[in-house]
Amino acid sequence: MGTPTERVGRAGPGRRIGTAAGLAALVGLAWVARDVPAALGGRLTGFRAERAARSPQFRDGTFHNQGQSRSMAGAPDRDLVRDLLFGKQKRRPGAPVPLLRPAAPPVAPDGRELNVVWYGHASALIEIEGRRVLVDPMWSERCSPSAVVGPRRLHQPPVGLDELPAVDAILISHDHYDHLDLATVRALTAGQSAPFLVPLGVGAHLDRWGVPEHRIVELDWAQSHRVGGLTVTATPAQHFSGRGLTRDATLWSSWVVAGAHRRIFYTGDSGYFDGYAEIGAEHGPFDVTLVQIGAYDRAWPSIHMFPEEAVAAHLDLRGGLLLPVHWATFNLARHDWVEPVNRLWAEAKARDVRLVVPRPGERVVVDDPPPVDGWWQAVA
Repeated sequence: MGTPTERVGRAGPGRRIGTAAGLAALVGLAWVARDVPAALGGRLTGFRAERAARSPQFRDGTFHNQGQSRSMAGAPDRDLVRDLLFGKQKRRPGAPVPLLRPAAPPVAPDGRELNVVWYGHASALIEIEGRRVLVDPMWSERCSPSAVVGPRRLHQPPVGLDELPAVDAILISHDHYDHLDLATVRALTAGQSAPFLVPLGVGAHLDRWGVPEHRIVELDWAQSHRVGGLTVTATPAQHFSGRGLTRDATLWSSWVVAGAHRRIFYTGDSGYFDGYAEIGAEHGPFDVTLVQIGAYDRAWPSIHMFPEEAVAAHLDLRGGLLLPVHWATFNLARHDWVEPVNRLWAEAKARDVRLVVPRPGERVVVDDPPPVDGWWQAVA
């Protein structure tokens, strides 16, 4: 068997190989996770914390919805976890999602133009009265703090960030990864000069990511900011926030973008609640609403709308044209990827609501929208 020294000596090369492999694995893991701490964002401290503490929405150290709501209903749902991992739902398209590159926008001689370019998920460009407002831009491959794990895109962005026109404002609804993305923010900070309009507390993330202070505008619900000839107002939503283990340290919002003649509303992420009727009465009617329709489930009924609720919200808001967002780009729930828009289309027809369902990258002229043609069914 040999002496202890001989046994150690004979085992040495194998152990050294194992040690080297272990070190290599650790180095690889560190490389993969190198951006995760930054992606988690900043902490609410200093003057931002002081502003948050004065908000009517802030109490006991966190932000709150207007009514009672929970991000998950009851105990963990084992069926939900099973379905997300092994379910038979068709959660990916069977063929590539058709993408379009926006053509030059039409010219409105009266200065009252209103167009929307939907880039996928909740990302959109609002062209209103000669101004451009970019909403919840998310261009990364995954909505996750990691570049290698987390929900991955079902389609690529129809245009690159460097191909966007100069914008006048960048709106962020809340700090979840599918709406606030580190790489996208850094690219827009370098390539654009527009201010970021964000709910209270979200500026802490932008601070950490190098956005200059003069480009960060934090708003509480009912507060407004002027951008050129536009008034942008933060309005209530029913949701939650958090990029790590801490919940609700930053606020979430819906948004009103109003010009001299045209008005548009964006829900952000939200459950259905009485606030839509109040927003419609105070700020409506709206020429177009951008309404979240996807990633719903009975396990979280109060923080994401079902498609039928999206139609009800649109009517409460006194909306003209309904443009659905928050679908077709990431798998974030266990329903089929086309179920939200199929249910929405049926409900819109039943309630006589004007609907447009653009392909990613397609420019919608709000006064002359294309008819709904069911394009998603051809790739379902």
